[in-house]
Amino acid sequence: MRILRTIAEVRAAVGAARDRGESVGLVPTMGAFHEGHLSLMREARANNDLVVVSLFVNPTQFGANEDLSTYPRDEARDAALAESAGVDILFAPDAAEIYPDGFATSIHVAGLTDVLDGASRGAHHFDGVATVVTKLFGIVYPDVAYFGQKDAQQVLVVRRVVRDLDLDVRIEACPIVRESDGLAMSSRNVYLDADARAQATALNRALDEASAVHLSGERDGARIVDAARSVLADAGITPEYLELRDANTLQPVTTVEGDALLAVAAHIGAARLIDNHVLHAT
Repeated sequence: MRILRTIAEVRAAVGAARDRGESVGLVPTMGAFHEGHLSLMREARANNDLVVVSLFVNPTQFGANEDLSTYPRDEARDAALAESAGVDILFAPDAAEIYPDGFATSIHVAGLTDVLDGASRGAHHFDGVATVVTKLFGIVYPDVAYFGQKDAQQVLVVRRVVRDLDLDVRIEACPIVRESDGLAMSSRNVYLDADARAQATALNRALDEASAVHLSGERDGARIVDAARSVLADAGITPEYLELRDANTLQPVTTVEGDALLAVAAHIGAARLIDNHVLHAT
């Protein structure tokens, strides 16, 4: 595995692979790798000739009071894990390489970014995501890019960018990877002490309960959400949001007739965590 720092180096390496007729898979990340990240890398490895992983803690998607300065960073550990997953290139630029002096362009996706994490974290969050991902697509020119379903809203935003800007890349959303107790794997889980870690398992339990209510035949959105809210309340969690929305448009859902996304965010201990389940039409 090669660790590359500059856009020119990555373009040269990818260009050589293209000259050989090879396919290219990209896994965009902010590092602090866990099994969720590694599952994306393995999926890319299984389906592409060249696998590129970006490791860049993107400053533009963090708000003034968020955890940019404390976000977990350990490049040596991440590099070893990426290499073990069969990654060919780890692109680990510094901020000035991605955002040089005078950088003044931002990509904004209307509608999809106004709700859930967009409403909670502010418009800057998904503007930062959309901009850096578009830059990565322009640097790597991948055939396929891999994202985790845990960031369901992010996946929808990226897909809209690809569609609206006619970018020639396929977006693959891979399943959420969970700990044995159901907690969705997240780089921010390292912020949890033992008590908060135990409390955080209520997020998936709440989503499981709502899913079970839906599978029992319930279609009323409020009752499905209430089933999840009750589990959270029993665990002492007041969610930042707990909402049922169309899985493709993020429009509010009052009656579940098609695929619906039940999404939750909550501050637990020192961490802000998100999770979701997709309730499939039956």
